[in-house]
Amino acid sequence: MDLREQIGQRLVTGFPGTELTEDFRRMVREYKISNVILFRENITDCAQLKQLCGEIQALVRRETGHGAFITADQEGGLVTRLPGDAVNVPGAMAIAATGDPENAYRAGLLTGRELRALGVNFDLAPSVDVNSNPENPVIGARSYGDTPQEVSRYANRMIRGLLDGGVLCSAKHFPGHGDTDTDSHLALPCVDKSMEELERTELLPFREAVRAGVPAVMTTHILFPQLEPEHLPATMSRRIMTGVLREQMGFDGLIVSDCMEMRAIKDHFGTVNGVVAAMAAGVDLVFISHDTLLSGQAARAAEQAVAEGRLSAAEMQASVQRILALKEKWVDGMPEGGFDFDAARRENEALLQKLIAMDDGAAYLGECALVPYDSPINQTGILFYNTLFDENACCHLALGMGFIDTIRDYPNRSLEEMRALGVNDSMIHEDFMIGTPDLAITAHCRDGRSVPVFRDGTWAF
Repeated sequence: MDLREQIGQRLVTGFPGTELTEDFRRMVREYKISNVILFRENITDCAQLKQLCGEIQALVRRETGHGAFITADQEGGLVTRLPGDAVNVPGAMAIAATGDPENAYRAGLLTGRELRALGVNFDLAPSVDVNSNPENPVIGARSYGDTPQEVSRYANRMIRGLLDGGVLCSAKHFPGHGDTDTDSHLALPCVDKSMEELERTELLPFREAVRAGVPAVMTTHILFPQLEPEHLPATMSRRIMTGVLREQMGFDGLIVSDCMEMRAIKDHFGTVNGVVAAMAAGVDLVFISHDTLLSGQAARAAEQAVAEGRLSAAEMQASVQRILALKEKWVDGMPEGGFDFDAARRENEALLQKLIAMDDGAAYLGECALVPYDSPINQTGILFYNTLFDENACCHLALGMGFIDTIRDYPNRSLEEMRALGVNDSMIHEDFMIGTPDLAITAHCRDGRSVPVFRDGTWAF
């Protein structure tokens, strides 16, 4: 395998639309880009997703001689990529609210089997961030809890479920995105904690995940100045990636980056420079999730860095060997397997019914926004847990712990209109704003009734 092929194994890119683009085909042919990330914009329904994954695998195998990691952020709840005719499990906060970690295993197993059947072999989940900062705009309901022990109890069962379901998974976002009030999609956050403080909270779930056999860990684009004094985010820090994760924690699996087009990297370091720095720090698999052609620029920059000695050729080979070893098992060696969607829907409904039994003074809308029982829309004890989106949905409807008055303003409003309404930028993820929101919310009552809450552009109360 020559240098260009090795670098291509270490890069992940995406493409717009629901069919392979010529730009993507060219990046695979010329730069041997060997891995893909899919978003909701790439998917219309399950049949189309399965066909698309098959076409990706055929192209990458033909041009590189190896299969592709086909990745997606399928956490459940608000962060889902699967279409409306798939089965999307509840999110982390909702799962933890059931009080039973085995529900996390059931959710992971169902998700893993479904992804495997559809052609996605690498789930970028779960989040093992501790929800320790109430001002956090990006983690919130994606976390299993506000203590490291609680997070570990549920996350490790989710990890085991995904693996048993037949897909790779990654614990994210190392060394922790829970205690920040800034979203790294939009800015460069800073967590000014000592190693001792991080060990007590942020790092504990990662240590437990490593002990539990998680095959991959995803990085975060956050400054940790007491660990890395050179004003580098964790993703680009060799002290953190190699020194802490590899050497101190003994992790020998795959280190994967968050998207290098996020503004924490793009605005402060540049995406291409960030990719090279991440590789030098020890990151195995580096994501350029949206701009397909940028992956070719990054590949050229990495080639030059090796030629100049800024990237180690020996470490390049070791990283590629880690990637190929996992591909041999999880891409080439894993049978597709069947998936009974009707049985999975029944299983998911049973899981959702466990949420209906909660009686803690609040109910979940979209598994995320808390609605007090004395809300005008909740006079009958309705528990809102099933938010359905079509392909043009605003998938990040109620980030964190939003309230119904805020949520009212989301449907059918543009990004600019939401900003004009005073919605903080840190609450808006442009990655999740896909076309014009077309939202349907169904409320499932404790007495078994299903009540429409929002449909055809109108609130039903």
